[in-house]
Amino acid sequence: MLPSVLAVLGVPGAADLLGLRASLDGVRGIAVLLVDGLGYRLLPRAAPVAPTLADMLAGRLGTLTVITCGFPSTTPASLASLGTGAAPGGHGLLGFSVKLPGTDRVLNHINWAGDPDPLRWQPLATQFERAAAAGVATTVVSAASFAGSGLTVSAYRGARYLPADTIDEMVGQVSAALAGRSRRLVYAYHPDLDRTGHLFGVDSAQWRAAASDVDTLVALLAEALPPDAALVVTADHGQLDVPPQARFDVDADPRLREGVRVVAGEPRVRYLHCVPGAEADVIATWRAVLDDAAWIASRDEVVAAGWFGPVPEAHLSRVGDVVAVCHERYAVLATRTEPPLLSSLVAHHGSYTATEMLVPLIVVRGSG
Repeated sequence: MLPSVLAVLGVPGAADLLGLRASLDGVRGIAVLLVDGLGYRLLPRAAPVAPTLADMLAGRLGTLTVITCGFPSTTPASLASLGTGAAPGGHGLLGFSVKLPGTDRVLNHINWAGDPDPLRWQPLATQFERAAAAGVATTVVSAASFAGSGLTVSAYRGARYLPADTIDEMVGQVSAALAGRSRRLVYAYHPDLDRTGHLFGVDSAQWRAAASDVDTLVALLAEALPPDAALVVTADHGQLDVPPQARFDVDADPRLREGVRVVAGEPRVRYLHCVPGAEADVIATWRAVLDDAAWIASRDEVVAAGWFGPVPEAHLSRVGDVVAVCHERYAVLATRTEPPLLSSLVAHHGSYTATEMLVPLIVVRGSG
């Protein structure tokens, strides 16, 4: 998406793959708001408590199209793909958590501070760096606690970082960064809808309250747009509830643990790093136990099928020897080896379903 935004702003060589020039001709400032967890198929759930989003869904405000995130449909992979313009295989943030090569340590890309060095772990230049080199003022607006994290440096390096922990702060920071006559790109990240869905479930009372807050944010940003600016709203993935009866536990079933040295990924997409020589047995066992709940394949099969886009040799070992991709509303927990909170979550994402992968692309031009 950001290459298309950069093309609108006149950055040389940027490809407008989404055709944004047609609706944004003459725009010199663009604010991109990413709402974590606001999948396209969740917009009708939000609409009753979100009048601005309802107007966008109905075509009464701005233009709405549907795009897809990359696989896995998880925040670190999607944010890095947005920031770099590359598929997960290229930037290397190939899941919520991955095993560090040469160790049994699992790196959680959300709680990542310093080690490994993000400049080495994610080697690609970002679209923010590209924009800044072309003379575009680039700004990221997000929570103060995310400043300087490994994920932030991987996805957003090259942009000025402005902290915002409330809706009012975010609107103020975005509006200030959009002011002026130069070409400017502002990116804002809002995490609360996804967090609330995980904890309480999609369409819970708490989720609807969070959706209402998102609506307020979108409305205020749209109202504050200068006449030469536009607001682009999108998401990193959707979300779905996983019922208790659809959950497997790798730590409670000795069959699933046999031959597996390290479990990474997340409940909807598991990366299994095997004891040497055990890969074939692990595949056979997991296929027998999970049956039609998941697709089980070797790393080579998944990479060859192109699920991650091209994967360079340096990134291959970040994918498990065996990959388990859950169908429908199934999940695979690891109750003893992962934090208890992860197993207690109601809603999840990461897999290939339309609910998880389809995201909105909403464009609103400033009216002045």
